[in-house]
Amino acid sequence: MSYSTMTIRFVCLAIVCLVTFGPKAEAAVSCGQVVNNLTPCVSYIIYGGNAVPVQCCNGVRSLNNMAQTTPDRRAVCNCIKNAVSSSGFTYTRFNLDIVAGLPSKCGVNIPYQISPNTNCNSVN
Repeated sequence: MSYSTMTIRFVCLAIVCLVTFGPKAEAAVSCGQVVNNLTPCVSYIIYGGNAVPVQCCNGVRSLNNMAQTTPDRRAVCNCIKNAVSSSGFTYTRFNLDIVAGLPSKCGVNIPYQISPNTNCNSVN
């Protein structure tokens, strides 16, 4: 490998590292917090029911209160999407409708729809 090829590769690697790991607005909400707040909702999401459990709505409200910045809302969105895709549970339209309706049933207004198709990078 020539000196110029090595130099070009190094410069490209440095640019990728700066873009990937460089300074950016960091989310203060962790995926652990998202999971902890939404765990009380799991049974309701799987089985449905007449009323959303109080603990579930408390978690939804708490999470909404934590996600006050765009990076936080995007982090919450990505955590929810990752949790859904990695859970091993096959979601039906029934389950997805329940999840999408949770915020409004708990009296919370969020700026995006909870869905596997939501582009979390477009959440403001």
